[in-house]
Amino acid sequence: MSQTDNENKDIILEESPEAEDAIERNTEYSIGDDRRVKSLTPGALVRRRFFRNKVAVIGLWILIFMFIFSFIGGLVSPYRQDQLFYRQEKVSKDFAYAKKSTDFQFLSRDSKVFTSAQQADMIVAIFDEAPTFDSMGNKYLLKKEGNDFYAAYSGGQIVCIAFKSGLTDLEGKATFDFDTTVAALTAATNGETAFSVGGKDYTIDEDEMVFCGSEEVGTISSFILKPAENGVSITADLRNLLLEAIENDEETVEVDAATQAEQAAVEETAADQTSADGKDGAAGEAAAPADADTKVEYTISYDPSKQIWTIQQEKETTRYDSYASPSLKHPLGTDVNGMDMMTRLMYGGRVSLLIGFIVEFIAGVIGITLGGISGYFGGWVDNLIMRIVDIFYCIPSMPLIIILGAVMDALRVSPTMRMVYLMMILGFLGWPGMARLVRGQVLLFREQEFMIATEATGLSARRRIFKHLVPNVIPQLIVSMTMGLGDTIITEATLSFLGLGVKFPFASWGNIISDVNNTYVLTNYWFIWIPAGVLLLLTVLAFNLVGDGLRDAFDPRMKR
Repeated sequence: MSQTDNENKDIILEESPEAEDAIERNTEYSIGDDRRVKSLTPGALVRRRFFRNKVAVIGLWILIFMFIFSFIGGLVSPYRQDQLFYRQEKVSKDFAYAKKSTDFQFLSRDSKVFTSAQQADMIVAIFDEAPTFDSMGNKYLLKKEGNDFYAAYSGGQIVCIAFKSGLTDLEGKATFDFDTTVAALTAATNGETAFSVGGKDYTIDEDEMVFCGSEEVGTISSFILKPAENGVSITADLRNLLLEAIENDEETVEVDAATQAEQAAVEETAADQTSADGKDGAAGEAAAPADADTKVEYTISYDPSKQIWTIQQEKETTRYDSYASPSLKHPLGTDVNGMDMMTRLMYGGRVSLLIGFIVEFIAGVIGITLGGISGYFGGWVDNLIMRIVDIFYCIPSMPLIIILGAVMDALRVSPTMRMVYLMMILGFLGWPGMARLVRGQVLLFREQEFMIATEATGLSARRRIFKHLVPNVIPQLIVSMTMGLGDTIITEATLSFLGLGVKFPFASWGNIISDVNNTYVLTNYWFIWIPAGVLLLLTVLAFNLVGDGLRDAFDPRMKR
């Protein structure tokens, strides 16, 4: 550039201050340059310092993602956090157990007359093949009525019978009294096909079914057949088929559609009655409706050690869709209860973040109030509040929280109120650190010139503390509360993992991880615990990074 051009530029600058200001604005200064600092407000300076910290900015972006994922994701999710999913599958279930009667059973006309001691004497007489026996001062006549069937007589009347075969009432259609039982067992063991009791005629078919007219009322068998589920009875036709298969040493029984439909109707009635009584059925499964056109196969297996026949039924069952692998329907699979893991993580993040913020808010309100009063007034007020702080520091927080959690379990506190109590307890135990911080800052600022000016103008102590002192402590409080949020979330996750925090149906990252209660789940179902653990790790790390960034940004000695 020539000398003439330089002179022209100097003339332009001298004659145009606006041009000089433009050059000044386009000049870049370092963050520590005085001219740069003077042109920035304190808030702008803090923002510049914070956003120049790339690690803190990364933490901020992580927190933004967590808030969007937890609060907005839960709104757009097509599922509820407690929505259950099911699947249909065929499973072999224990249907019934059979055992051959090897011990004598007793039936007395009057249990008060023929007691258990007399029954024991009767057994001795049976084994000794004695025609009579004495018991309790009375003499009885013992007579063999049939195969493994004996009767004790007194005064010409049967007072007790001992038998190995049993008379089973069919579905509550009839109640067999003593005389009917004696007559039925006598006829069955003697090979008779008919008998009469009390003016009623009964017939016995070749399958040992007892009839009253054309209606089946009971069975006589040397096997005891007991359903695997309480409250469920077995129809007569199915009972006959199963007992016949056991006697013939068959391993499988194929039941036609009509017989199975009758049994399904009996089971459905029992299930409805169970629901009406307010009892829970088998967790995680429910019987599927029977197909009237489908035959069902029963498998029979014998256990020699227990001398029990186990009858299993293969049936289609509705079960929780537990631990389903990730798919388009469930991007992160399902948990042990068949709930969508992605939705649970969204709602779990919402709960964990809300608990963290509310706990810090409660601790902040108490800590700021007591710390401000303690630091401003000093003297005995300061000593009293600080001794209270020392007492709270001596309280073993975790054991106390665990005890309170166990108490809430014993009192059956609702999940909603339990979460409220948890936040109150954590907030009430977390304020001492905040109070110490505020007290120290107030002691630092209360002798400054601006506080002397507020006193000279006659402002009340409340306005001097909360309008002038506390606002100057806000930067340090923001840093402390930001870093404390991570600790609170970890505490909540720990309690929920131990089963003492957030309860179902609410989800939190802690109680999601608690589903991993054995090595098999830990190693085979990674999608249950890894996503929740990663989200928890990133959230706590992000709060710590943001807290470090804010601490550096609020530090007036920072020059970068």
